[in-house]
Amino acid sequence: MSKERILVVEDAPDISSLLKIYFTSQGYEVLVAMRGQVALELCRKAPPNLALLDVNLPDMEGYDIGRALRASPRTRHIPIIFLTARGERRDRLIGLGEVQAQYYIVKPFDIEEVHTIVKNQLEEARRKNQSHPVTHLPTAEIINDHLRTLLSTSGWALALLHINGFESFIQSYGTVVGEDVLKYVALLLNDAINELGGVNDFIGQMVVGPDFVITTSPERVKAICERIIASFDEQIGLHYNYKHRKQGYIEVVDENGVTRQVPLMSLSVGVLTSNDGPFYDIRELNETAEETRQKAFALAREQGLKKSFLCFGRVHST
Repeated sequence: MSKERILVVEDAPDISSLLKIYFTSQGYEVLVAMRGQVALELCRKAPPNLALLDVNLPDMEGYDIGRALRASPRTRHIPIIFLTARGERRDRLIGLGEVQAQYYIVKPFDIEEVHTIVKNQLEEARRKNQSHPVTHLPTAEIINDHLRTLLSTSGWALALLHINGFESFIQSYGTVVGEDVLKYVALLLNDAINELGGVNDFIGQMVVGPDFVITTSPERVKAICERIIASFDEQIGLHYNYKHRKQGYIEVVDENGVTRQVPLMSLSVGVLTSNDGPFYDIRELNETAEETRQKAFALAREQGLKKSFLCFGRVHST
């Protein structure tokens, strides 16, 4: 399991250093930003599991950071805790009411008390399955809630991505290296969305299995998926040793004791848009997306391809 990531946004060097040193010693990965724009860029590249925000910053108020996190489908689930010298009633109402922060703590604070609150918020997020334990991407109910919202609108595209051969890779290389692959794919998805996507685009990961979800617009989805596929096929060999990379496959023993040759990992991607509907609930949407994804895998194998493949739904051609 990866370390949980805490974002500290604080422009006072003594306080930011205290928080970084303390929470790092407690086993967390700590990112520090002294300006709001830096904080938003960090969230865009790799959303944290929790944000500790000061209000008074050189370039913007911490409230604006909180509003931006709440406005994005990729970060609106992140717990927010304000640590600030601004303790007026009006300030508390903005932080807890308008921004919907979980806590509003006025300086000076007790670091152990803050740690207890942080720990409880992260445990609550885990209990609700709000983020994947390896990649920290939104998962479970966060994905379902997002898809329910999607179904009430139009002009959307949904991409379901599966890592083919992942289970065989783990069998050969082990779980820890497998987690590195999941982190790598999450990074690919984030990079593609950051470069080619929009502010309302979403990335999630299923709790079980090497399956990822992207939602974006129909105009952007093809370019995003093709960028992900090209990068994956070009770089995935780096996760294998030289022998396997050169021969293009690994050998695994199946449940019957038979040794099989399994190609290097690839992606199968199924894409649906709102024009492929109507879809009456998220179960129908998920099932149709999975059928499209499986079609991509089948078409690749029929054509003898040992690389990633993209397939669109009923309305669009491949």
